[in-house]
Amino acid sequence: MCGRFSLAQSAETIAQIFQLPEIPNLIPRYNIAPTQQIGTILQKTQRQFQWMRWGLIPSWAKDPDIGNKLINARAETLTEKPSFRKAFKHRRCLIIADGFYEWQKVDNRKQPYYLQMQDGKPFAFAGLWDTWQPPEGEEIVSCTIITTNANSLAEPIHDRMPVILAPDSYERWLDPTSTDPQTLQELLKPYDSKAMKATPVSSAVNNPGNEKPECIAPIA
Repeated sequence: MCGRFSLAQSAETIAQIFQLPEIPNLIPRYNIAPTQQIGTILQKTQRQFQWMRWGLIPSWAKDPDIGNKLINARAETLTEKPSFRKAFKHRRCLIIADGFYEWQKVDNRKQPYYLQMQDGKPFAFAGLWDTWQPPEGEEIVSCTIITTNANSLAEPIHDRMPVILAPDSYERWLDPTSTDPQTLQELLKPYDSKAMKATPVSSAVNNPGNEKPECIAPIA
């Protein structure tokens, strides 16, 4: 699964890499956790940056707490799960990140690792989104990160990893006219391990209240 990630790149860099018409209002984040607002990209008449709550709340849900259990969606079962089936066809998004964390079991403890691109540049997770209208108050826009089998880099740490989309797949993933599940499934593969690196980091990331650069700092 993917339970924590980072986005510490400048807003200007994000706007340039993802071809956004406007520079989003971002601050460096080193320990993004479920239920928090995260930066996503949708495709309407043009690409659009939008904040969403991490943890998908289906439009038909009676209780928004279901979102706490739906922070991830398995790529292999998207067409089977009622929570994700329609979103997979009609409500796809990019979730912006520049690294993510996984925990490796070591004896009686778990060692966190920080995984990122070799060049340190931002990338996009494949995401699904939905809107939920409470009986009172404003609607909630929420999302989930799709996961797949780990690549050879991540596999010794954890057996799953988030789906990272290649930049040349962004248009296909965001295209609202693309609704064929088989075609979309072709994009949901483990990312090239040679383009990534993994480094052990301190247990500071275990506390979602820690939002400092030390979370991503390598340890010996």
